[in-house]
Amino acid sequence: MNQPLNYRNTSFITSAPDIRHLPQDAGVEIAFAGRSNAGKSSALNRITDQKSLARTSKTPGRTQLINMFEVVSGCNLIDLPGYGFAQVPLEMKLKWQKSLGEYLQRRECLQGLVVLMDIRHPMKDLDQQMISWAIESRLPVLVLLTKADKLKSGARKAQVLKIRQMTAEFGGDVQVEAFSSLKGIGVEQVRRKLDEWYAPELERQRVLAAGDDEFPEQDAE
Repeated sequence: MNQPLNYRNTSFITSAPDIRHLPQDAGVEIAFAGRSNAGKSSALNRITDQKSLARTSKTPGRTQLINMFEVVSGCNLIDLPGYGFAQVPLEMKLKWQKSLGEYLQRRECLQGLVVLMDIRHPMKDLDQQMISWAIESRLPVLVLLTKADKLKSGARKAQVLKIRQMTAEFGGDVQVEAFSSLKGIGVEQVRRKLDEWYAPELERQRVLAAGDDEFPEQDAE
C-alpha cells in the first residue's frame, strides 16, 4: 500500500493554450474543472497547502490556460479553464471551450475529474454536461461543493445529500463532498481520493524500480 502523498510538495510545471503544448501524455493526470466562479484556484491552493500555487483573482475567469502541477513524478494535477460566468468576449470563451474539450477527449493519461461548483448554486447545465461526459467516458468524478462555509451545518448536509441523490441518477462513479478553502472542510477527503487515483501509477513505478534493482547493470569486464 502506498503512503499518502505529500501535496505540499506540488510544484508548477507549465501553462499551455492547448494539449499540443502540454508535456508527454504519460503518467496520471487528475483534472479540476468548474464554472469560473467556483473557486478552483483557491481549492488547489488549499489542497496543496500553498498560498499561491494556483493564481487566484477577484475577477472570475482568470484561468485561461491549461495549468499543470506535479505532485510527484508521474502524478499531475491539471487546472482547466473555467467555463460559464466569466465576463470575456465570446471569441475567447469559444477558444477556452475548444481547449477544454480537446483536453477532456484526447488526453489519455486523464484518470479522474474533480468538478467544483458553488454549494449555493450547484448543478447548472454545464456542470451536468461535464459529469455526464465523464460518466460516458468511464471516468470517475469527485464533485466538490465549494464555499461550504457559507451554509450552516444542517443546510450544508442537506445540500450534499440532495446533490448525491441527483448525481446517483446519472449512474457512474461519482462521489460528492462539501468543501471549503477557507475553513478546510473536505480537504482530507479530496487528498484521499487523489491518493486512490494516483495509486496504480505509483505501484507501476514501484514495480519497475524493483525490477531494476533485481537486474542491476553489470560492469563491463
